[in-house]
Amino acid sequence: MKKPIILDGGMGRELKRIGAPFSQPLWSAQALIEAPNYVSQAHQGFIDAGAEIITANSYACVPFHLGETRYRQQGADLAQQAARIAREMANKSKKKVLVAGSLPPAFGSYRPDLFESERAHDILSTLFTAQDEHVDLWIAETISSIKEAQAIIHLLKDSTKPCYYAFTLSDDVETSASLRSGESVFNAIEAIITENVDGILFNCSIPEVIEHALRETKKVLVQHNKKIPIGAFANSFTPIPMDHQANLSVQDYRYLSPQEYVEFAKIWHQLGASIIGGCCGIGPDHIEALVRWRNGLEDG
Repeated sequence: MKKPIILDGGMGRELKRIGAPFSQPLWSAQALIEAPNYVSQAHQGFIDAGAEIITANSYACVPFHLGETRYRQQGADLAQQAARIAREMANKSKKKVLVAGSLPPAFGSYRPDLFESERAHDILSTLFTAQDEHVDLWIAETISSIKEAQAIIHLLKDSTKPCYYAFTLSDDVETSASLRSGESVFNAIEAIITENVDGILFNCSIPEVIEHALRETKKVLVQHNKKIPIGAFANSFTPIPMDHQANLSVQDYRYLSPQEYVEFAKIWHQLGASIIGGCCGIGPDHIEALVRWRNGLEDG
């Protein structure tokens, strides 16, 4: 089994931790607007920890976080700035570091009920164009529904860069693996597996629910005789209920030690995960622990 590629961790909470300006609704975009040096610092922290892929801080460059007026005036410029900063930090590194362009939920995290295909296409096209020059690959993050995934696949159909799709899961450990929309993971992967998909990931969910999602994904891949990378970058939030209203507050999180996170990563790797990183609340210490564990694995 090959050693996994290590992604970075969660940018928003890392910005907050290192003292960057940070509040709702702007979230991680506030640092881009007021103090972009903190964005560079956060990227450097993950690079120093050993991350092989860093993600542009463009997650909050959407109307849901910026507001309609600021998005129209600054959205594209901020997304471009985010990608440019990531590129600069990657280029400064003495080791090879790739930059992932982020395509976030256009209407807020965990809100499949708000999704509108046509409007989402306009927003995400803006973010795509703004970042494309500076990134090596794409990660569509925190996808909550099949409809949302299909819209992003359509957007990226002509991209010449690897395109990865990361789904966010229901945090209910007592039920079968499902998206925030309630649709099963099995059906979600079935719906996209014949498209231009270079990898399937699961993110911004508690680590306890990732295992079942990876197992369901493997079933679909086996049935279709597909061999594409799978992986995960979980959060350290407390479980998010299905009726969660994003932007009303800063989500609570629990303490999840680096070693505890590595124990989850070991299970994911045994299930075939070849890309592992972290989302909200997973910081450089967690990434460093993942790198130490990964480096100790035997190549197979």
